[in-house]
Amino acid sequence: MRRLVLPIAVVLVTAVLLALGVWQVQRLMWKTALIETVNARTTAPAQALEAGPSGWPVLTKANDEYRRVRLSGRFLNDREVQVYALTEAGAGYWVMTPFATDGGTIFVNRGYVPTDRKAPETRIPGQVSGPTTVTGLVRLSETKGWLFSQPNAPADDRWYLRDTQVMARARDLGAVPAYFIDAEASNLPGGWPKGGMTVVRFTNNHLTYALTWFAMAAGLAGATLWLTLRPKTKTPL
Repeated sequence: MRRLVLPIAVVLVTAVLLALGVWQVQRLMWKTALIETVNARTTAPAQALEAGPSGWPVLTKANDEYRRVRLSGRFLNDREVQVYALTEAGAGYWVMTPFATDGGTIFVNRGYVPTDRKAPETRIPGQVSGPTTVTGLVRLSETKGWLFSQPNAPADDRWYLRDTQVMARARDLGAVPAYFIDAEASNLPGGWPKGGMTVVRFTNNHLTYALTWFAMAAGLAGATLWLTLRPKTKTPL
């Protein structure tokens, strides 16, 4: 029985390593398809985001996230929400501003501002008023954060997640869709907020991971086979 313990253990470990390799291959295929889809959506001509009599259309993550859209209306600057952000430009805030259209109100992430530009009065030239058109990418509402991220605190006006429903209630906006628009970069007076900072780069190391797991499985199997088949040395008398 003892002689079977090691071979069984080797078979089980090898099977686990192969399964991990196969899983990484599946992840590679998924990530590759995701990157291709996002690239196609972000570079396509902007489509009008129309709203019917019943309000904004229902968009889904699989079919619509990062889709490039265009809509016309006006910003409700007095009801903007500043959401804490860590970006490649440093710590600061996303300026989430309600955008009123004929079909309803939708939040637009106008872009990033540094911490010293959080207050609207520090960037008055960039507070666009009157009819305007926004072009940007569809993003789904953030109802969950990372493992150590903080929850929103609407009562204290502290925001960490771009949760459109909670923001709408805090600003007394009524119904808004469960998504927002990340505005593209534009030449705003004063330079703030800075749009066009949507992260659309995805790491794709799954091929390396898959090859690593397969190499470990092959190495373990090879070492076991060598130990099993090598000539037995005789112990001298």
